[in-house]
Amino acid sequence: MAKSNKSFICQNCGSQHSKWQGQCHICKEWNTIHEEIIEIKSSTNWKTSTENFISTPKNPIAINKISLSKEFRLPSNNLELDRVLGGGLIPGSVTLLGGEPGIGKSTLLLQISLCISTSVLYVSGEESENQIKLRGNRLDGSNDKCFILNETQTQKIFSHILKINPSLVVIDSIQTLFSEKIPNTPGSVSQIKGCSAELISFAKESSIPIILVGHITKDGSIAGPKVLEHMVDTVLQFEGDTNYAYRIIRSKKNRFGSTNEIGIFEMFNNGLKIVKNPSKLLLSNSNINLSGNSIAASIEGMRPLMIEVQALVSSAVYGTPQRSSTGFNSKRLNMILAILEKRAGFKLASKDVFLNITGGLNIEDTSIDLAVVSSILSSYHDIPLPKKICFAAEIGLSGEFRPIPQIERRIGEAEKLGFKSLITTSQDSINNFNHIKIIQLNKLEDLISYLFG
Repeated sequence: MAKSNKSFICQNCGSQHSKWQGQCHICKEWNTIHEEIIEIKSSTNWKTSTENFISTPKNPIAINKISLSKEFRLPSNNLELDRVLGGGLIPGSVTLLGGEPGIGKSTLLLQISLCISTSVLYVSGEESENQIKLRGNRLDGSNDKCFILNETQTQKIFSHILKINPSLVVIDSIQTLFSEKIPNTPGSVSQIKGCSAELISFAKESSIPIILVGHITKDGSIAGPKVLEHMVDTVLQFEGDTNYAYRIIRSKKNRFGSTNEIGIFEMFNNGLKIVKNPSKLLLSNSNINLSGNSIAASIEGMRPLMIEVQALVSSAVYGTPQRSSTGFNSKRLNMILAILEKRAGFKLASKDVFLNITGGLNIEDTSIDLAVVSSILSSYHDIPLPKKICFAAEIGLSGEFRPIPQIERRIGEAEKLGFKSLITTSQDSINNFNHIKIIQLNKLEDLISYLFG
C-alpha cells in the first residue's frame, strides 16, 4: 500500500508549504493554500490495468546515431487549427487547450473529432453521451469512427484507449479526472499533476496524440499549477468576447512549431466556421465619414489584419476624467495620452477618453499606436480622417515613430483591400507599390500637420 503524508499546497501555483498560511509567498495570492495528501511511494502506475501493454527498457543513445524519418503529422482537417499547430498533431504529443466557459472549446474539439477520417476517442467528464450527441447533431457532423466515453478515472480510460487504439484522444477536461493512486478530490493540484503525468507518459509510450481541455481562473490563466503548462508540448489559448461572434485560437507554447500563429473562427448556431478573410469582416462597410475612426495595419502571428480603431474624446462630466479601453492595453493608452499632452500640447487632462477595437479582438501589436493616436486626434478635433487611409507605426516616448516588423506584408494586405494610402515611419525601407501611396513620417508633429493642417 502506498505511503502518504499531508502537505499544504497552493491551488494557484502548486507550491508546497510546511504549514498553513494566509498568503502564498511564491505567487502572492491569498487564501489559496489547502491541505492535501501527498503520495510518497507507490507501486502502481497507469500500466496496472493494461495487461497486454509491453514496455521495453530505454537505453541512452548518441545523438548522432538517432535516425530521423520524415515528420508525420495527423491533420485535424481544420485549416486554422492546423496553421496554429504547425501543420497538424505530432504523434505522442500532448496539447493543452484553455479558454473561458462558453467560448467554444468543447464545440471546436467535437467538430475536429467528427471531421478526422481516422478513429478518435472523445472522453468527457462533464457531459453525458446524450448531451454530446445532441451537440453533434447541431454541428451536422457524423463519424462512425468517433467514440464517446463518459469516464473520469484514468486507469479505466487507458484500458479503453488500448482496446480502441484511436489515432487521437480528447480529454474534456483535465480538472475532472482522478487517479486511484492519489487520495485527493478531482481538481486539486495533486490530482491535476498526477493525472497529467500519467497521460503524458502514456502518450509518449503509445505515440497517440492527446488534447486536454483546461479550465481558466478569473485572471485568465489556466487553472491548476503552472507546472502543467511546462509538462505539455503545446499550450493553446482560445479567446474572444462571448458578445461577439469571432474567436481566436492563439499558441502560447509549441515545441513543434511557431508560437506566432493565430487561427480565427466565427461562431454560428451550427458550430465554428473558419474566417478566410478576417480583415474584410472586421472593417465596417459604412460609407459615412465619422470622426474618431481609423484603420490600423496590424500583424497577429504571421497574418496581416486590418483593424478598425474607434475613439471618443469628450469633456469630463465628473471631477476625475475616465480612461477606458476595450481590446487595447489601458496602460499603453495612458502612455499615449501623456505623449500627446507633453509632446503635442493637447490638453487631455480634463477629457474623458474611450477607445474600442471593433470585433471583440484583443490586440497586442504595438504597431497600432499610430492608428490609436489618429483616432484620438480625430475625435478631439471632431474632424473625420481621410477615406481609404490606414496607419502602421509604433510611437516612442519622445513622440518619434519607431520602425515595425513585416511592413511590406501590412502594405500588401492594405493594397488588397483597396486602401489608397498608408502612413508609417520613415525609418523603414519599403519597395515600390503600384496601387497604394506610402507616406513616411518621422514624428508626432508631422502626423498632426499632415492630417489636420
